[in-house]
Amino acid sequence: MAKELIRLVDCLVAFDDEIVLNSINLYINDREFLTLLGPSGCGKTTTLRLIGGFLKPTSGDILFDGVRINDVPPHKRKVNTVFQKYALFTHLNVFENVAFGLRIAKVPEAEIKRRVAEALELVDLKGYEKRNTTALSGGQQQRVAIARAIVNRPQVLLLDEPLGALDLKLRKEMQRELKQIQQQVGITFVYVTHDQEEALTMSDTVVVMNKGEIQQIGTPIDIYNEPKNKFVADFIGESNIIDGIMLRDRLVRFLDTDFECLDTGFAKDEPVDVVVRPEDIELLPPEKGQIVGTVTNMMFMGVHNEITVETPGFTWTVHSIYNASVGDNVGLYLTPDDIHIMHKS
Repeated sequence: MAKELIRLVDCLVAFDDEIVLNSINLYINDREFLTLLGPSGCGKTTTLRLIGGFLKPTSGDILFDGVRINDVPPHKRKVNTVFQKYALFTHLNVFENVAFGLRIAKVPEAEIKRRVAEALELVDLKGYEKRNTTALSGGQQQRVAIARAIVNRPQVLLLDEPLGALDLKLRKEMQRELKQIQQQVGITFVYVTHDQEEALTMSDTVVVMNKGEIQQIGTPIDIYNEPKNKFVADFIGESNIIDGIMLRDRLVRFLDTDFECLDTGFAKDEPVDVVVRPEDIELLPPEKGQIVGTVTNMMFMGVHNEITVETPGFTWTVHSIYNASVGDNVGLYLTPDDIHIMHKS
């Protein structure tokens, strides 16, 4: 069973009466890869800074292994941080950058050599020891920053948008590598990003935040397939969100059509938000569809086509391998499993 390592209890952060973090509660398990995800200004970096000790909560407590650490300074916490700006020492080579924290801690020279060699091998920079950091690519500099953080053997590594400065291909590579590194070193990663795909591909747990509050906590699959509210559905991937009425358990009406669904526990005739993912919609000839509409746009996206379908009362986004032409009449077909019902936000 997973062991809890960090807990934030009713943590509120306010600057000049402006609430930045609104009494959040969160726990993080040992060896977990947890991602704080949300738009700019949602409170995710503030949460990271609380854990790192760079900021004190206005009220509430931070517990580490059950011990309150509100007043423990950053350098005395078993935590290291990797920032988007790598903050490498340009006057030191790769080896000395990674060894820096160990030298401050007065670790014996033989152990420094061994631990730096281990860390550089882990981030695939063996043989780069004597290189100047300014001669490295962005991805290599990122790896040096990670090696410098893990060489000190923290229990927790905090990563604040660490891949933000990299191009798309390199980002994807580093996402895979970071996940591998986390599994190899077996330490807790708390990762901040506004990139939904990054959060879904790397994390064990995703915490979706907005306006200083936690909207939903869950596995990537849960967050994607069962969003708790309209914000989460809209922020994580693309969604068609339609106004509906829950007629009874497992039966919803939207766009003047009744659809069977799998959802229960709503009041009779309760107004609801209906979420349908673009990839869950089947395109058929008009006579076979539950709803009929007209194709108004089609874009080739590589693995699928993104098709816009105009129906009475709603414009649908559909992801399909079906080749449609603008002006075509098409039918849309949904199974009960394709329809997700949410309480109105």
